[in-house]
Amino acid sequence: MENVILTVKGMSCGHCINSIEGNVGKLNGVQVVKVHLKEEKVDVSFDAKVVSLKEITDIIEDQGYDVE
Repeated sequence: MENVILTVKGMSCGHCINSIEGNVGKLNGVQVVKVHLKEEKVDVSFDAKVVSLKEITDIIEDQGYDVE
């Protein structure tokens, strides 16, 4: 299991939290997704044998957020 903390710009409300946690959480191999709105961070725990970090960041960016 890998754990990463992503810096995500453009999040501003509860909808952003639900959108990111919901869509990333649907990916096979993702165990935990937690958005920290004020810190502009997203914690993700995932199985790198099942899903890649690029797939996770692509899902977030496809929703209009910037992953740094």
